[in-house]
Amino acid sequence: MKTVSYCMMTALLMALAACVTINVYFPEAAAQEAADRFIDEVIGPDEAPDAEGEADAFVPVPKSATSALPAAALAILDWVIPPAHAQVNIDINTPEIRAIQSRMNARFSKDLSKHFASGAIGLTNDARVAVRDLSSVSLRDRSALNAAVAADNRDRDAVYREIAIANGQPGWEAQIRETFAQQWVSNARSGWYYQDSAGNWRQK
Repeated sequence: MKTVSYCMMTALLMALAACVTINVYFPEAAAQEAADRFIDEVIGPDEAPDAEGEADAFVPVPKSATSALPAAALAILDWVIPPAHAQVNIDINTPEIRAIQSRMNARFSKDLSKHFASGAIGLTNDARVAVRDLSSVSLRDRSALNAAVAADNRDRDAVYREIAIANGQPGWEAQIRETFAQQWVSNARSGWYYQDSAGNWRQK
């Protein structure tokens, strides 16, 4: 009986370890900081003060896979598998990433900023941009806007992949995209539109 219990406990710990490994080693805080720095270089600082409480209205905050685990189990895992993410940084200073950032900054200033402000485009919940409402865009300008959105999405997809590769973890691409999805909204200007986790448009 003791042998069976021991085996079951060992199997449980191994299963829990497998569940937690991704979150333990993905440096979420460092990824958020890196995303903020990247986004700040693209859209610049928000000079308009936020309305009180609006910053807390963002909905799509993903739950950590560890949140459902019992505290006692996590304590055991901390002992079995020491956390290894505290000193990890995310590098976003490679030539490839800087080139993408430069293109996005130029495109934002020239083509996209005014359309974010008018609500014609918005931030999607997968860290991209989408055309939301063309009623404020003249017929003459719609093709150019669609082209700018498509180009920006190519650069967004590329930069999430490049950041993962630059940090030696191609498998992090989905988590980096998820982190950027949150931080794009957190850094969005008041009045911009964004999608919540269900895909509904909301205004910040």
